[in-house]
Amino acid sequence: MTVRPEGFGLSGRCASIAGAFALAVLLLTPQIACAQNYPNRPVRLILPFGPGGVADVTARIVTEKLGEKLGQRFIIENMPGAGGITAARAVLSSAADGYTLALLSNGTAISVSLFKNLRFDPVRDFVPVSGMGYFDFILVTQAGSPYQTLADLIKAAKARPGALNVGTINVGSTQNLSAQLFKSTAGVEITIVPFRSSPDVLIALLRGDIQMGIENYTAVQSHISDKAVTAVSTSGSVRTPFLPDVPTVKEAGGGDFEAQSWNAIFAPKGTPPEVIKTLNAALREVLDTPDLKKRALELGIEAKASTPEEIAQRLKDDIEKWAKVIERAGIEKQ
Repeated sequence: MTVRPEGFGLSGRCASIAGAFALAVLLLTPQIACAQNYPNRPVRLILPFGPGGVADVTARIVTEKLGEKLGQRFIIENMPGAGGITAARAVLSSAADGYTLALLSNGTAISVSLFKNLRFDPVRDFVPVSGMGYFDFILVTQAGSPYQTLADLIKAAKARPGALNVGTINVGSTQNLSAQLFKSTAGVEITIVPFRSSPDVLIALLRGDIQMGIENYTAVQSHISDKAVTAVSTSGSVRTPFLPDVPTVKEAGGGDFEAQSWNAIFAPKGTPPEVIKTLNAALREVLDTPDLKKRALELGIEAKASTPEEIAQRLKDDIEKWAKVIERAGIEKQ
């Protein structure tokens, strides 16, 4: 006959379960307390871009205000590299405690299809916090050229397939893929010429080597003001507040076209929900302040927060959208 040890009945099993639960709570207590006190030390935001660009400037404007709001410094660390791999790996190798955050962008969405081995999955490996900055691209022609509207350029391109050149920065950039998207939505054959930098695009346009350039607002702002170039269209779904008189590509007859660049804050998967909630609430308040919006708008950036779900969906949608453009254009994976 088997004899059960005393206390190994129902009450013993309940005690064991209760003990296990108590242990789990005890182990989780430091993490919960840490999340509730967040942040209690400086926070790093790692960017996959070098200093001075639109993403860097946006991040510095926002994190300055974010630090004031939350009472801790937010430190920008620039880690440029192909596909944002270096920056992403640096974030993912850090603790998922909210003290190391990532800036992801539409460039991240493009990289998913552009690289053979990205070494990280932005959807699976990160959790969204909030959108931060959104900006359109400007389609510009040389002042005094025959193409003073986008309709002029489309008409000429259809009359002479392949004869007109459109300049962008490097192959696989959002500007470059926007040109590829424009080809298909407008139904035109144009030659897309990649350049190493934005100044190179503008020089080629002013020399007449290309008939149109696609660039961000900061790159063309002074040339528009000096009337050296003409803004014939903008790339968003609605007109930009900094060029309200310039039609969108769709309005100008370029078909069902929309291309917008964005920057957002993400955290490593496993970051406590309370930390995400704290950051999102602070970003919503900070990005809604008039002075920050004004500073961002001067750079051609629309400062705007989002829910975590909204920016997560935007990332997924852009991964799918740009994958189709890359495949259609026959761009070789890097």
